Amino acid sequence: MVAYHTPVLLQESVDGLNINPAGTYVDCTFGGGGHSREILSRLGAKGRLVAFDQDAEALANRPDDNRLTLVHGNFKYLTNYLRFEGAPKVDGILADLGVSGHHFDSETRGFSFRFDSPLDMRMNQQADFSAQDIVNNYSVDQLASIFRMYGELDNAGRVAWLIDGYRKNRKIKTVGELKEAIAQVTPQKAATKFLAKVFQALRIEVNHEMDALREMLEQTAEVIKPGGKLVVITYHSLEDRLVKNYMKNGKFDGQAEKDLYGNVNVPFKMENHKVIVADSRELDENSRSRSAKLRIAERI
Repeated sequence: MVAYHTPVLLQESVDGLNINPAGTYVDCTFGGGGHSREILSRLGAKGRLVAFDQDAEALANRPDDNRLTLVHGNFKYLTNYLRFEGAPKVDGILADLGVSGHHFDSETRGFSFRFDSPLDMRMNQQADFSAQDIVNNYSVDQLASIFRMYGELDNAGRVAWLIDGYRKNRKIKTVGELKEAIAQVTPQKAATKFLAKVFQALRIEVNHEMDALREMLEQTAEVIKPGGKLVVITYHSLEDRLVKNYMKNGKFDGQAEKDLYGNVNVPFKMENHKVIVADSRELDENSRSRSAKLRIAERI
């Protein structure tokens, strides 16, 4: 197996699925296969797991287990893939939305500001659209919008303006060139936090992460059997807000719908109104767990 990723909140998230040994489950984000292996360890001979990953490099982590179907595709096509694989209804879905340690540690994929690699950030390397396209082709207003929305930067307009000024003289192709372009507004004492927000915004836009998450969540009510579980691990407030609202209200904005008699009509019942976070031991062993939030809901 390729060294790839340390799974976050492993026991807590798989416990949340309340696995039936003969059931069918989905791991939306296979990655290094940590969560999938734990699910498989709790399944019996008749159990089944369908896992998704759009990154071809993750496929090398596939365990030799005939109960596992590993789909090379985006989880936003959840319903269609499950029908194709003969599993239209499942007993539970787990999605760990974090970027794998493999991506952050790669010196060639452009996910990390620690390496002067090509500015890429594509989860699916077959896609045509990369972070270079954003920083070189988006208007100043478009850049400011994604930095404000996905990076939650207070000075998003200034960042966009500096990128625009830099690219007028030189196309931005590498991580180093992007960092050089925004050096004037990168705070010395908080550079890591600032750059993390910039790179997060670009990564979310490149991979259409928020749209894919919305599409996947909306399909879970259709494919999860009554009594089945939806388990999601998020890493930033934008994701967590979507997941919380959908689990609580069955929609991403506004209040839950009600019938003519005033009864609330929602597909899920939240099991943990207070998010589950990593304990001190996991925080010490895996720093990437510090921003993880786990939410669990049951299909009504």
